[in-house]
Amino acid sequence: MMQWLLSKLPTRANNLTRTGAGRFGPAPLLNSSAQTLMSHRPSPVTHAGAVVRRPSPWPWLAPVALMIGLFYLYPVLDALRLAFTDAALTSSDENFSTRALFAVLSSPALPTILGNTVIFVGASVIGQTLFGLAIALLVVRGERNNLPGMLFLRTIVLAAWVIPGIANGIIWSMLFSESPFGAINSVLRILNIPTVAWLSTPANAMMSVVIANVWQGTAFSMIVLYAALRAIDPTLYEAAAIDGARAWDRFRFITLPQLRAALLVNAILITIQTLNTFDSIISLTGGGPGRATEVLSLFTYNTVFYNFDLAGGSVLSLVLLLSALALAALYARFLPREEKR
Repeated sequence: MMQWLLSKLPTRANNLTRTGAGRFGPAPLLNSSAQTLMSHRPSPVTHAGAVVRRPSPWPWLAPVALMIGLFYLYPVLDALRLAFTDAALTSSDENFSTRALFAVLSSPALPTILGNTVIFVGASVIGQTLFGLAIALLVVRGERNNLPGMLFLRTIVLAAWVIPGIANGIIWSMLFSESPFGAINSVLRILNIPTVAWLSTPANAMMSVVIANVWQGTAFSMIVLYAALRAIDPTLYEAAAIDGARAWDRFRFITLPQLRAALLVNAILITIQTLNTFDSIISLTGGGPGRATEVLSLFTYNTVFYNFDLAGGSVLSLVLLLSALALAALYARFLPREEKR
């Protein structure tokens, strides 16, 4: 009986396609293309009545899960274990203890470090996004107008990205130097403008490390946003121009909505990258003056390699990880989602 019913299913579907008669009354006849697509639609039921099951995804996911677990999950779990010990770089003995956890979380320097981190990350993300978007718009506009030099401009911007962080800090330390050979202050002297204490005052020191980080990281934002701008359909701008939309209106109502996903993904990536940045700060200011430019990643580095406190560094690394995950989750809430069909 079941096999007879299954054999009638294709006939019933063909009758519906041919006559347009459905359960809820007459329906428009399908054209030949739609009938062809329906006739070739895969069916979960075979002629023998067996259900066709999709292959399991685990053979494909298992290697990825293994690699992630080996290189990411294991270090996190090991840091979590070390956070509840008294481990130190100068000793091989480890005993269970919550001393490092309470010592780090109650440290009087932690609020200052977190405040510096918020300023550094926030200013860097905003600066990199704005400059990256501006350069990407300039390059795309120049390419559409066949202007020469666009490839050279992209190369110059990318050159800053490939420079190591330590070298980036050294370069900007020479530019911001307050000695007679400091490049920026030398130019100010030539123009009869008072020189600036770039690295010796707390406010200027933080501004200097943000400038150095934005200069190096703008290229990444430019690459992401450049690719997103090239993917926007040019007919949208043509239709807007026909309707008399101004340049600002086209940017506001076409470019920005189309770039929403790219902007958020870029923000997630450069936020995580900036949270982990400390190499350029070491060579530029060393975290000073005082603790004016010491961010959470640099504080973690100093705790482990200068104070030899492996347990305290593990606690700080977990704080850094949780901060990155929280910010990534916050950004992800604003990502556009596909509509359910």
